[in-house]
Amino acid sequence: MPLDVILLVLFGAFLHATWNAIIKAGTNKSLDAALVSAGGAVAALPFLPFLPLPQPTAWPFIGASAVLQFAYFQLVAAAYRAGDIGLVYPLMRGCAPLLITATSGFVLNESLSGGALIGTMTICAGILTLAFEARRGSKHAIMLALVNACVIATYTYVDGIGARVSGNAVSYTLWMALLPPVLLFAWAISRRGFLAVAVHVRYNWWRGLIGGAGSIASYGFALWAMTKAPVATVAALRETSILFALIISVLVLKEKASPWRYVAGVIIASGGLILKLG
Repeated sequence: MPLDVILLVLFGAFLHATWNAIIKAGTNKSLDAALVSAGGAVAALPFLPFLPLPQPTAWPFIGASAVLQFAYFQLVAAAYRAGDIGLVYPLMRGCAPLLITATSGFVLNESLSGGALIGTMTICAGILTLAFEARRGSKHAIMLALVNACVIATYTYVDGIGARVSGNAVSYTLWMALLPPVLLFAWAISRRGFLAVAVHVRYNWWRGLIGGAGSIASYGFALWAMTKAPVATVAALRETSILFALIISVLVLKEKASPWRYVAGVIIASGGLILKLG
């Protein structure tokens, strides 16, 4: 994998960890997830007039992605309510690239080199190591995390293919960002009422703008990278976001770090090095 692709995916991983921390630190995780999604749409709008429309073959993928992104944000919020982030986040982000690596040969007819496969599996092993440090958790939280891992793997395939057939990965990403917040806010209003949602938006809109801009940029970098390198390799490298999440959790959220976090950090960093050398 070229160095410029690796660096861009790593920067996207940092942005991904940042918007996840914004949701985790919020008082209402479901509404904050909807705000982040809406912030991504707002960040996308100014750029759309300057980009070509995706090819007609890409629009079914954009529609399917919107439904999957809706499910993803709902499951993220539910999983963070049900269990500790030290268990939930690694399971969601670690199992997804494992699923993609195991199935990309059948779905995309992509084959990984020996070095890429070893690097991918090393990164996944490092991420899953973090689950050992979880102090709290439940079967419900684990189930939510594993279901969301399947959703992540599915939308990664959908968007990886969609970006390739769209003719422009950036345009695909920005158009794809518009529909999920409509679905999320329609669901939130139906469950909580318009007034409650409006009050939350009034006092937390900045979370959505910051997190949304980071979210759309992070995913855009990943989709662009998937047009340059195998989807499974990019998906695994993107999950190094857990390293940035660990730094944020200690320095910003003031969480205590167990030795498992540092062990996992070394394993994940080793996987990234193997990907570059492979």
